[in-house]
Amino acid sequence: MFAVHLLSFYFSKLQEDQIKKVDRYLYAMRLSDDQLMDISARFRREMEKGLSNESNATAAVKMLPTHVYSTPDGSEKGEFLALDLGGSKFKVLQVKVSEDGKGKVQMESETFPIPEEILNGNGTELFEHVAESLKSFLQKHHINHTRKPLGFTYSFPCAQSKIDEGVLLSWSKNFKARGVQGKNVVQLLRKAIQKVGDVDVDVLAMVNDTVGAMMTCGYDDQNCEVGVIIGTGTNACYMEEMRHVDLVEGDEGRMCINTEWGAFGDDGVLDDFITSFDREIDAASMNSGKQLFEKMTSGMYLGEIVRQILIDLTKHGLLFRGRITERLKTKGIFETKFLSQIERYSSLSGLRSILQSLGLDSTCDDSIIVKEVCGAVSHRAAQICGAGMAAVVDKIRENRGLDNLEITVGVDGTLYKLHPHFSTILKDTVRELAPNCKVDFILSEDGSGKGAALITAVGFFLVVFLYRLSERFIDKYLYAMRFSDETLRDIMARFRREMENGLGRDTNPTATVKMLPTFVRSIPDGSEKGDFIALDLGGSNFRILRVKVSHEKKQTVQMESQIYETPEDIIHGSGSRLFDHVAECLGDFMEKQKIKDKKLSMGFTFSFPCAHTKLDEAVLLTWTKRFKASGVEGMDVVKLLNKAIKKRGDYDADIMAVVNDTVGTMMTCGFDDQRCEVGIIIGTGTNACYMEELRHLDLVEGDEGRMCINTEWGAFGDDGTLEDIRTEFDREIDRGSLNPGKQLFEKMVSGMYMGELVRLILVKMAKEGLLFEGRITPELLTKGKIETKHVSAIEKSKEGLTKAKEILTRLGVEPSEDDCIAVQHVCAIVSFRSANLIAATLGAILTRLKDNKNTPRLRTTVGIDGSLYKMHPQYARRLHKTVRRLVPESDVRFLLSESGSGKGAAMVTAWASRTPEQNGYILKGSSNHTG
Repeated sequence: MFAVHLLSFYFSKLQEDQIKKVDRYLYAMRLSDDQLMDISARFRREMEKGLSNESNATAAVKMLPTHVYSTPDGSEKGEFLALDLGGSKFKVLQVKVSEDGKGKVQMESETFPIPEEILNGNGTELFEHVAESLKSFLQKHHINHTRKPLGFTYSFPCAQSKIDEGVLLSWSKNFKARGVQGKNVVQLLRKAIQKVGDVDVDVLAMVNDTVGAMMTCGYDDQNCEVGVIIGTGTNACYMEEMRHVDLVEGDEGRMCINTEWGAFGDDGVLDDFITSFDREIDAASMNSGKQLFEKMTSGMYLGEIVRQILIDLTKHGLLFRGRITERLKTKGIFETKFLSQIERYSSLSGLRSILQSLGLDSTCDDSIIVKEVCGAVSHRAAQICGAGMAAVVDKIRENRGLDNLEITVGVDGTLYKLHPHFSTILKDTVRELAPNCKVDFILSEDGSGKGAALITAVGFFLVVFLYRLSERFIDKYLYAMRFSDETLRDIMARFRREMENGLGRDTNPTATVKMLPTFVRSIPDGSEKGDFIALDLGGSNFRILRVKVSHEKKQTVQMESQIYETPEDIIHGSGSRLFDHVAECLGDFMEKQKIKDKKLSMGFTFSFPCAHTKLDEAVLLTWTKRFKASGVEGMDVVKLLNKAIKKRGDYDADIMAVVNDTVGTMMTCGFDDQRCEVGIIIGTGTNACYMEELRHLDLVEGDEGRMCINTEWGAFGDDGTLEDIRTEFDREIDRGSLNPGKQLFEKMVSGMYMGELVRLILVKMAKEGLLFEGRITPELLTKGKIETKHVSAIEKSKEGLTKAKEILTRLGVEPSEDDCIAVQHVCAIVSFRSANLIAATLGAILTRLKDNKNTPRLRTTVGIDGSLYKMHPQYARRLHKTVRRLVPESDVRFLLSESGSGKGAAMVTAWASRTPEQNGYILKGSSNHTG
């Protein structure tokens, strides 16, 4: 700070006219807070372009997926090699990661030069030189006798389709070796290693130096999820949510994205901030028009920007008495290290000695001006980098839905490390532009080589084990559970045809997807009011609610509820016992609410397939979800409940509406968002409903308006439609169920069966000797021992492997780390298949809505409920992402039903109470014409 004040003092001594002229030259270098906010916002938009499948091809900021899915957690161990190639010298490292409370890292390294003729020669010679140097290192350290995994830090823009593959997009930093661009550099390295011989390594991971810096710092600080290099070049990476990474399949967890932010501005987005000096630098570079952000901010160019400004000032007589020396004309003579040194000096004598060493005979005034120029150039560079970093951390905060974010940025690079003010200016800028982010910056002391080794350590078992597992098992047994988008679109088309069959009068009797009319003709419109009872019966626990909808200043809903249990013997007993039990619980609830003397309107959520002839009549078609109560199928469940209530005789209820839980979910969400016209349950069971045009309903009189259709999509495939995608495990699940041959789609996707699917797969793997060393315990053979909640726990990004070990240990199998990784992978395949299949059937409904409305783009809301959707850590993201891909011409909002379907039943009842004359729609051909 003293140096800054001293500079201000010196600068004030200059002639006022001279100050104004120098300021005119430096004006464009000085950025206001508003300009920096604008730059940050522009970079955020460029990030979004790079992440999107549709705009990535033309995006300047490429946002390259790295296939690095996690940062170190301290459990890494083993011996690894690292190769760090990114400049005229490269480094080979041996890294030993040991467990010692917190893991400890030991490293040995050696630096090798790359001769100029190899830098500018052909790629084969470059990689053979690297392989020869690697061989020399191994022999020198006597470690060429055992095969070692190797991580490869390659600090140039590459497109990666997996962690051990990288296709070079373009050279930077003066590299020009021929025959490398467009090639897989890992393959080139492997080929060179093979040619050199006597180098026994496995190249398992290739990463950018920025990713390496993040991993290195992440080993010491697990909050580190951003990496930045600010040295000869500049770049940044960060952990992005997979749901936003369109270029990579999958929606679970996070992936490190290499932004390649050096190219920010290559599409003209920074033209209004680029000065004439920047343009001169670019024109004289080896890659004119490219890496414009890097040319404004990195160590390779800052000294040259200063030199250009000094020449221009001298031409105009403001420096060096107007004399331009040959030294000053020499490109590259003013290195960035001089810029750092000049800004470090508080005395003019030290500053002048540097200028004199460059052959620049300076006066005191000259020295002050040179220092002011250096300060303006480096200050702009730090601020612009800070603007980019602010965009990155604020995106992470928004991704995670946080009001405030605490995060660490791992930093490397000579400019950041050696310049006296750069880091402070950058941090201040981030703090100013991202006030809701508390950002710590930690220095990567060991460079990106250690990071590459740690990435190799983090991914070693995953990469090697799953690769081998893929060959030996996954492709053989689980291949059928992986679907391409083409297959999913085919499933969409199949379900669309099944919907048509269910809606048709002639085809409905044989259709498996029954498309049941619900006689619910609209979603809430805000005028509902009253005091209602709602009964929500759909599982072994059911809920009774009192729902008060009132209008004062605005519509409000008050709810009180109680959960009651249905014993197993009643679920499998007689229907009269079941409804007597429900009536008894209802009486208990009304007693506690002190409303036994009132006859309140009641809505009945009954979550099983029913045929409606009107809103308050529902004939059970078939039990699902383990219910087997006799004497109910084929009967009107409203009559059965009314009979049980009258039998008690101590209270009365007016059952005005019976709805499915899916319809209840749609109505609940429709109360908050009147665009909601689809309801989905993804929990123990699964189902969907949507608002269909009455003109398409052959089963119901009338052509005007709309009616909610309960698809009962759980039975999709019961006619053999899905046989080609069902696996041996699906068939085994079905054979062991209470209703073989029925609800086949539900058995492939819902929470009741997912854990059991995983268990059957693990048993098969163990029998094949691929898991648990072939051990199969009685617990593992016991049906139901792996529940869907276990699948959810195992798939959690941070503690999933620990949970896998706990769960498998309880099954008595003593799993290895490899076993836990494999089990986690199996869980992911099973749950991902479920989300993909639901996305395909939902996609069919959405395209039907779009066609019904005859609109080029559908805008709608899907109300959604169910434990699988809510509790599984990755499920919702997977579903949303697949729907976006399958139905790109739609904007779909997914709205979670927080209040359950009971509130929806009350909304239907409110509607029914308001317009009873509209509830008498009857089935075509029915003799029952009562309203």
